[in-house]
Amino acid sequence: MSDLSPAPGPAPRPDRKFYANTRAFGRFGVRWFAPLLMSSEHWHGHIEFNWLTGGSMEYLFDGRPVRIPANRLAMFWAGIPHQTVGIDTGPAQDSRQCNIYLPLDAFLYMPNLGDLTETMMAGGVALLPEDAADTALLQRWYADYRSGKPERADVLKSEIANMLRRSAMIGWDVLLPPWIERLSPGTRAASPLRYVVAMVRHIMENLSEPLGARDVARVVGLHPNYALNLFTSVMGIAMQKFVIRMRLIRARSLLFEGNLSIANVAFESGFCSQSQFYEHFRSAYGMTPREMQKRLVMSEQPQLA
Repeated sequence: MSDLSPAPGPAPRPDRKFYANTRAFGRFGVRWFAPLLMSSEHWHGHIEFNWLTGGSMEYLFDGRPVRIPANRLAMFWAGIPHQTVGIDTGPAQDSRQCNIYLPLDAFLYMPNLGDLTETMMAGGVALLPEDAADTALLQRWYADYRSGKPERADVLKSEIANMLRRSAMIGWDVLLPPWIERLSPGTRAASPLRYVVAMVRHIMENLSEPLGARDVARVVGLHPNYALNLFTSVMGIAMQKFVIRMRLIRARSLLFEGNLSIANVAFESGFCSQSQFYEHFRSAYGMTPREMQKRLVMSEQPQLA
């Protein structure tokens, strides 16, 4: 196996500080390490990918047992309390583990994932196709991540998005079937996760519309104050901050496309005014939308030798 020793950390980027103080949205990251047992369950704001070079690993997801095999990329929503409770390192006793941490907000905004998104948000654990990844690819992704070069990190994230889109098209294996069912008018005494997932779905489907707590609470049949407290306790972030973050992700994507004016980007992203849009955007990314748009245009121009 090639050398996986630590390399210099990634260069700081303005958009990273948005993730710093909330468990709802973790930082993007890639790690290689010796598989470890977890003393207790935990949760965090990622879609997590696990890869083992040998043996297998036993997880509990909210008390539900799952065995993750070697040489297949497993993925799950890490917002579900989970714990590694058993490790088989294989005959060679030198198994290594690669984890990829994809921020939940970035995953939710990825288009064309269909049932894969539904499976993740409903607590399922998926095993991606055998040809989705291998150790060499994951080592290259690790090197790109540790390079400290934003361009390499952006390519890495694009490759992960394409891998997921292809997996969504050709199918995947289920290690743990989705168990957080959709709310229906007849649902009674639903778990907190069911309510929160229903609220997240409604928010994602209506980002460009006004999204008050009363409107979101009505969808799940809860009192607005209770709905807000429930959302915060499960997601680790206030509902309004979650809405703003998802609108900023949409706005940044629209700026990358470059087909809309700043005013239309603000409108399509659900912001009620340009001044509000500029304020939130500068706070999150350390620059104005126009400055980011100019930077994107410059990065696309051919470089002279």
